[in-house]
Amino acid sequence: MNAPVHILYFAWLRERAGAGSEDVVLPDGVSDVGGLIDWLRARSPGMAQAFADPALVRCAVNQEFGNAATKVKPGDEVAFFPPVTGG
Repeated sequence: MNAPVHILYFAWLRERAGAGSEDVVLPDGVSDVGGLIDWLRARSPGMAQAFADPALVRCAVNQEFGNAATKVKPGDEVAFFPPVTGG
């Protein structure tokens, strides 16, 4: 069995997803962040709402900023969070 991917949700994504984190086994065919988002969005109405506009969601894979094309593999940590502004 493949190691699960640890997913972290921050800020309003946590509220809409209904959890701060979860461990999931990647389904067949999911190998990048874009595919993961599509799969997550299809899982529940809350997830669909959380990822309704992917342009408003940033991600990091293993604590490195990523994008929809960033590869995801078993054992990785993926964090989803809103855009951050500095000041």
